[in-house]
Amino acid sequence: MKINKLLKMSAVVLAGILSLGTFTGCSKSEDVIVMGTNATFPPFEEIQGNEIVGFDVDISKIIAEKLGKTLKVEDMEFNQLLGAVASGKVDFVAAGMTVDEERAKQVDFSDNYFASKQVIIVKEDNDNIVEAEDLVDKKVGVQLGTTGDIFVSGYTSEENGGTIEVIQFDKGALAVAELSLGKIDAVVLDEEPAKKIVANYEGVKIIEAPFINENYALAVKKGNTELLEDINEILAEIQADGTYDALCEKYFGKTE
Repeated sequence: MKINKLLKMSAVVLAGILSLGTFTGCSKSEDVIVMGTNATFPPFEEIQGNEIVGFDVDISKIIAEKLGKTLKVEDMEFNQLLGAVASGKVDFVAAGMTVDEERAKQVDFSDNYFASKQVIIVKEDNDNIVEAEDLVDKKVGVQLGTTGDIFVSGYTSEENGGTIEVIQFDKGALAVAELSLGKIDAVVLDEEPAKKIVANYEGVKIIEAPFINENYALAVKKGNTELLEDINEILAEIQADGTYDALCEKYFGKTE
């Protein structure tokens, strides 16, 4: 009888410990909000030393602070981001992500927070490529999974006929490196990262005519209306109080 009583008491104590452990774990996770990104996209996100920094990171830190949470940044390949937020691995994505219909089927987008464009990079002595039409039947480098990849891969020219031979790279900088060596004819990337990357390579330039204009937004899991509304409210606040303009000045030397 004493043994049975002791076993019952042990079970109660063990259950209490397990309950406490579970509660503590949940409490800790609720204090953290996880941002998914691909830190190869300066000045929006890049690795400096052991830290991921950039325009998107600063905005995400503000969001976390206003929500009373600590920001955790998860770095991954760009083409893994939508799956990560859809599965709940991350709470939201901030990665210079362009809003488009296909992505909107998988996630919910916030209000736009940055207007950008896809630009075309060519060798400095190349005067044959001056607009998107000129990319037909050329080898064009893109960063895998980005808007540049999506649009270039689906691009056809009704006027000239033909398609573009798309060469995909894990990083935009790798594409520009191949261009500088003459292994491909052009690269299509987002404007601001393109400026940063081109500055590191001699003999390449960004042409004046954009490939396409676009808007960036943050992405949350489909149906997560509470977080989406919070993010939109905070984005509106920082645009109204001058914080957003200060960040644009810091990273781009201009205000949007």
